[in-house]
Amino acid sequence: MKRFHPSLLVLFLAACGGKNSGSNVTAPGAPASPKTGLLEQGANLLQNKPPIEALNTYLDGFHFYNGHMKAQMEAHHYCSVVNEDVTQCVIYDGNVREAKIMGVEYIVSARLFRTLPPQEKALWHSHVHEVASGQLIAPGIPQLAEKELMKKLIGTYGKTWHTWHTDQQKGLPLGVPRLMMGFTADGQADPAMVAERDRRFNVSSAEKRKDRADIPAPPIDPGADAWAEGRVVQIPDPAPASDGGTVDGSPGGHAK
Repeated sequence: MKRFHPSLLVLFLAACGGKNSGSNVTAPGAPASPKTGLLEQGANLLQNKPPIEALNTYLDGFHFYNGHMKAQMEAHHYCSVVNEDVTQCVIYDGNVREAKIMGVEYIVSARLFRTLPPQEKALWHSHVHEVASGQLIAPGIPQLAEKELMKKLIGTYGKTWHTWHTDQQKGLPLGVPRLMMGFTADGQADPAMVAERDRRFNVSSAEKRKDRADIPAPPIDPGADAWAEGRVVQIPDPAPASDGGTVDGSPGGHAK
């Protein structure tokens, strides 16, 4: 992924259409006290935060639980470039200050993915359809810059774990992490979910699809998207949900 000039990154993030996707969860607990607020403001002014400041790319797309495609949700990715072959993202359930961290995604180039053993490849998903369909967007940056970014991403692979299942739980982050996947064909993503996202960001996935039609789609490594071959990987969860939601990855609807 190419690095942009820092001033341009600030401009892109400022114009990203943020604060239009609220969190799905109100965490239980007492409101922050004035003392806590003061400590937070002091830390914000005095402490350096290089890892957070490196999160300079915003991507918005969709995930589903590995093995349960009907359980779908929107995922707001805030990413930093480790090097030309590795990108790391923190995933939130919204783009407001109160958004909850749902999980993480690691993105690697096809070159690195080819070096992984078969059992590891089964944990990763391809990005060809996400890019080509127009469902993966980089809100706020100019169209030409977004297209260049998508040219870089189309051949990559992602490994995504969600730790807070805010589409299904309305309280605390319960249960074990869940392996997530990305869509690989038309007709998989809930069209109402995609349309609602497009409305909030004032974009058209269909138009983006047309604009990206000339981006070459590389062949997908047969080791990725193992769910499509019936190889589903999930961590057994010994604890039942206690807040009325499900934490086993079973279909529970989708969140915005």
